[in-house]
Amino acid sequence: MKKIISALLFVIMLGLMAVSAANADAFDQILARWTKNKKYTDEDGISTLEINATYYSAEFVEAYIQKEAQKNLWTQQEADDYKYNFLGALRLNEMIPVQIEFINNAETMYLGPFDIMVKLRIGNKLYKPADYDKRFNFKFQGKKEGLIYFPRFDEKTGKDLLKGVKNVTLELTPTISPNLTRGMTTKFLWDVANDDPQKLYQGKAAERFETDRLLKR
Repeated sequence: MKKIISALLFVIMLGLMAVSAANADAFDQILARWTKNKKYTDEDGISTLEINATYYSAEFVEAYIQKEAQKNLWTQQEADDYKYNFLGALRLNEMIPVQIEFINNAETMYLGPFDIMVKLRIGNKLYKPADYDKRFNFKFQGKKEGLIYFPRFDEKTGKDLLKGVKNVTLELTPTISPNLTRGMTTKFLWDVANDDPQKLYQGKAAERFETDRLLKR
């Protein structure tokens, strides 16, 4: 009997490992879809600058939350709490968050004030960040990463800036690292035609956000 139980436990463990691996593969595919990268190498062949940019689409955010829930073996309540806090920090209902990572193995970078270094092109217009990680304002070498928040709605009309838009492009000026970029603007393009953040505001998290909204009135 003990041998049978041990065998069954072994089969169950293999099944769980297979499911975990499948979930990891699925997340990696989604991450690859929403993360773009660019690498610059100096003429010396040694100095490099790598830039990774991740657009926080509804698909990516949902996949990330599910990955964290599975990794930490959260209950449904714990997963709902995490989703509520995560969406609140991202401000997806009013902002377009993009995470950017610099891996600078070249000369010191001076990016401050960072909001003049980066723009988001939506249609034929360029938009400055509404907010960003202020650590980007300080000089650095090595790795630095953080979030940039762009407006989701027109400041004057309240119109959804992404409505009917097929793609958006993050643009970094050549001055982020003049020697390496050689006067070229760094661009990252994403297809956002089917992105719908409202899909995330469902269930328990949606109820809590609606309660918050009513309390603020």
